[in-house]
Amino acid sequence: MKYLYLPLLVVFSIVLFPSMNKPDEWTLLLDKDLSQWENYLSYAHKDNYNGKIPTDASGNPIQPIGYNKDKSGVFSVLNEKEGPVLRVSGEIYGCLFTRKTYENYHLKLQVKWGKQKYEPRLNKLRDSGILYHSIGEAGAEYFRSWMLSQEFQIMEGHMGDFWCQANSAIDIRSFQSEGVMNRVADHKQPFGTFKSKSDYYCMRSGNYESPAGEWTTLELICYNGKSLHIVNGHVVMVLQNSRYIQPDGKEIPMTSGKIQLQSEAAEVFYRDIKIKPLTAMPKTYENLFL
Repeated sequence: MKYLYLPLLVVFSIVLFPSMNKPDEWTLLLDKDLSQWENYLSYAHKDNYNGKIPTDASGNPIQPIGYNKDKSGVFSVLNEKEGPVLRVSGEIYGCLFTRKTYENYHLKLQVKWGKQKYEPRLNKLRDSGILYHSIGEAGAEYFRSWMLSQEFQIMEGHMGDFWCQANSAIDIRSFQSEGVMNRVADHKQPFGTFKSKSDYYCMRSGNYESPAGEWTTLELICYNGKSLHIVNGHVVMVLQNSRYIQPDGKEIPMTSGKIQLQSEAAEVFYRDIKIKPLTAMPKTYENLFL
């Protein structure tokens, strides 16, 4: 009987732990059925949107579309030769968000712009974003479309910018703001605080977006409240002390949550979306936080 012990132990381990990932193993997050995602849709915002709940012709509040009611196909998957490609039409504001919550990870994906744009961005730059450490209900911020979170901006000419979403806060290595000029990220500068009613937007340190029509590779590294925004292999922002601020002013660490991909009035495509767990900040980037 003792000779069967080792083989049985191996079989037992395979059966019980098939989904456990080692730190160096990637998990693909995109398939043809979007099986690892849910969605939320709010409104097709207009040019005169002012942050309030939209109303109908009679002045009555309009209810958001809600969770998992994407009848118009804002989020769809194209089965291309290189693998599944996510299309986000952008026609209605909202998000695709992971079913799972993630903490301490390396997220990697490729993004490319489509041609379609909608109000209120017809005459503006194409826009989307990765929202990370997302918690609570959708509709918590100005556009009433997304969860409380930190934003890795995806925007023409602004890949890797940062926005506070709702009452989030974080510290970023950046030049100080001055007058109407926003803070600009720089890995050699001290950390500055970003929060609502203060500096809440930071520009990336440089433009490394691929030419129009080509895929741009984005990486988001998160570990213990620290994060890095990486565009085509270039670190464009160094962030730490991720948190949110309660109404009474108390600051609460925000180091885990779901991942959202925004629908924001512009057509955008994503592919090769994958994630792997981290047990430490990669050594290549440790000095950026010292």
